[in-house]
Amino acid sequence: MPPSSAPASNTAPRQSAVRTAFAGLIGNVLEWYDFAVFGYLSAEIGANFFPSDNPTAQQLKAFAVFALGFGARPIGSIVLGRVGDHVGRRALLTLSIALMGGATLGLGLLPTFGSAGVLAPILLVLMRVIQGFSLGGEFTGSMVYTTELASPRWRGLVSSSTAAGTTLGFILGSGTTALLGSLLTAQEKLAWGWRVPFLGSIVLIVAGWLLRRGLLETAEGEKAAGTRPPLWASLLADLRPMIQTFGIVAMTNAAYYLTFTFAVEYRKAQPGADKPNFQAINTLILFVVLLAKPLGGWLSDIVGRRRLMLALTVIGAGLLYAGFSMMVSGTGTDFMIGQILLAVPLGMALGLQGAMVVEIFPLRSRVTSMSFGYSITLALAGGTAPLVSTALIRWLDAPLAPAFYVMVFGVAGLAIMWPMKETNSNDLDA
Repeated sequence: MPPSSAPASNTAPRQSAVRTAFAGLIGNVLEWYDFAVFGYLSAEIGANFFPSDNPTAQQLKAFAVFALGFGARPIGSIVLGRVGDHVGRRALLTLSIALMGGATLGLGLLPTFGSAGVLAPILLVLMRVIQGFSLGGEFTGSMVYTTELASPRWRGLVSSSTAAGTTLGFILGSGTTALLGSLLTAQEKLAWGWRVPFLGSIVLIVAGWLLRRGLLETAEGEKAAGTRPPLWASLLADLRPMIQTFGIVAMTNAAYYLTFTFAVEYRKAQPGADKPNFQAINTLILFVVLLAKPLGGWLSDIVGRRRLMLALTVIGAGLLYAGFSMMVSGTGTDFMIGQILLAVPLGMALGLQGAMVVEIFPLRSRVTSMSFGYSITLALAGGTAPLVSTALIRWLDAPLAPAFYVMVFGVAGLAIMWPMKETNSNDLDA
């Protein structure tokens, strides 16, 4: 990690790269902790908010609400992106973490269907919409912030802190869920235990507020705030980098949710009293992803982001069938090996994508256009992966169908990225 990053302006004091990285990391820890917990507790949430005699139908509805959170991201990306472009990156990061924190705590306090009737699922959907709305600005806003403040030589490494925050959130979410499963009976977990992770997020909310107090604005943020380009004309003008964003991001994110959310829930739902603790295995392998992310960011600073991303897309797609097959039908050891096979290329790709995507968008409406393009991609190919995978297996009676579904995104990504130029040397002030 470099000792310091570029100053926000000629007169402003320097802000260390370490603080910049942690500022980008903490909000994403909170955001993705909640998303992970919701995914891992989908069975309990489905039973409490969508009464039915069919557990699969309950889980499908819970995954649909999970996906709805991603559906709200494009709206949040436009509203919060305008805040980032017109007021400043710092203001965006403060607002987004406040919205997410409030909605996460609210989710932990919601009444269930048994006590509030149809109002319960309505409130659940509302909380998820607010969370998705805030995520539409938080993740991409923090990517822009960390990349703009980093030295051009270290953009990939510093920006990877944002991606690392998502994995830390998943680790905390997965670990908390695994701990609940070991301390509580299934009945206790269903009755009240599912609330504990959401209420416990207050620790992350306070930590995020403390870390983001007094952050410097980026020089590019100050310059962008002085312009007022029309929204729809800017989005239309940035259509090309938005399509490129889809090519860079789609397969990696779909494969990530397939591996670290869907596969875990799929194996947990299978019958068997002596089956392995898949949640604990998942938590352990997420540490591999966490280590791979800064490696990918650092390596992309050396060899080039486009070149490395093309290679990782080929490797990830090539390993997907074998890895997913081991996860859905193998032993506990097979499950672990399958996750490891995908953890390294996916982690490296996610680590470098932040800087790469920031570098392809122009300054005038960078946060808005990038957030919108990224959010649309995640709505189509990220948060919907567990829902689509569950439906494909149920309709086709083919447990490996989701692997082919994700490979399609990989083929599209290679076609889109191949004609692109290298992005490392792009001027972020342009």
